[in-house]
Amino acid sequence: MNILLLGSGGREHALAWKMTQSHHCDQLYIAPGNAGTAAFGTNLAISLTDFDAIKDACMNYQINMLVVGPEEPLVKGIYDFFQADPSLNHIIVVGPSKAAAQLEGSKAFSKKFMQRHGIPTAAYAEFTADSIEEGRIYIQEHALPIVLKADGLAAGKGVVIAATTEEALACFDEMILGKQFGAASEKVVIESFLQGIEVSVFALTNGEAYHIIGHAKDYKRIGEGDTGLNTGGMGCVSPVPFMDAAFMQKTEEKIIRPTVEGLAKEGLEYHGFIFFGLMNMGGEPYVIEYNCRLGDPETEVVLPRLQTDLVALFAAMDNGTLEDANISFDERSAATIMAVSGGYPGDYAKGKPIELPAASEVPKDTLVFHAGTISSGEQVLTNGGRVLAVTSYGANIAEAVERSKTTLQQISFEGMYFRKDIGFEFPC
Repeated sequence: MNILLLGSGGREHALAWKMTQSHHCDQLYIAPGNAGTAAFGTNLAISLTDFDAIKDACMNYQINMLVVGPEEPLVKGIYDFFQADPSLNHIIVVGPSKAAAQLEGSKAFSKKFMQRHGIPTAAYAEFTADSIEEGRIYIQEHALPIVLKADGLAAGKGVVIAATTEEALACFDEMILGKQFGAASEKVVIESFLQGIEVSVFALTNGEAYHIIGHAKDYKRIGEGDTGLNTGGMGCVSPVPFMDAAFMQKTEEKIIRPTVEGLAKEGLEYHGFIFFGLMNMGGEPYVIEYNCRLGDPETEVVLPRLQTDLVALFAAMDNGTLEDANISFDERSAATIMAVSGGYPGDYAKGKPIELPAASEVPKDTLVFHAGTISSGEQVLTNGGRVLAVTSYGANIAEAVERSKTTLQQISFEGMYFRKDIGFEFPC
């Protein structure tokens, strides 16, 4: 079949790499893609939210399957757009409906959903400009630290963990009155801080059956030792040693199964990935957030460990045979380290030439995924804050990390930076 993949990051490069291994994939098109995805298919200069242009591409290239990488097209209703159009509704769309995508698109919606279905999460309250005084009182009476979240999509920047009441009040006012995140922070969710270790679990579902396709731990802070500003993710490891059978059983029984059953009970159409952002609090899982797609850089460690044909799983999701699918994993560990632009996550320059090793010089147990890159003639240039993701396999996390660092030493661009301590909690 012909497949159109939406997105341009490391997640999409990993998806392209994985899907083209399937005998079900005839032609792959990526919109807009990056310098790395071009090696697996044809990049198309189309905006992620230009649904009419996406429709035209589907018609022109006889697309049979649409795989949506990032959240914005899903929250804006691309699934519904395809279902409502007689010329498109035969195409398999990997992604939830607009209503179901509110699990990520609205923090308030997701918290209410969890309350309705008894899914463990932090206590919370929500406020708008009309209830700002009540919000200030709530903050002043709340234990510290306290978490403030812009209700809508804020490009991964809408969450603040405030250590003092003064900081929380200032952030609250800036979000609502200062419109820090535009419409996304017209409503602010305030919740209790969960103390523990953050991890992620990924499932593929058709709204009834589901399969867990992997789990991972990512590292969001820019500095080593988990210090400095939050980023979109500086690296990732899988499998996570403490996510043993007992923890995963609790996660499935208390979180994953009730979530999927809740979607069905509420009539929310969901044909795609659910990202469960969890906190492990003394061996008990709590939901921090849902995402309605795969994560980045988690995809870059989860898909290399998944041995099952991904396109076949998508087809099974669509035709009702997902529960019969067999999922298998590479037993090795995988570790991803992100190479980022100087200045990230603040201001950074683009258009810096990247020196990359030849394919023959990259070890067979290492993969280089492009994230923020663009081709200019024969040259690959930086085109984002997170530029490249280097993933390696190893007998354990420490070995996988060392292999990724070895390959990163063969890569260079002006201002390049990467954390050397990814997986530091797991020394062997």
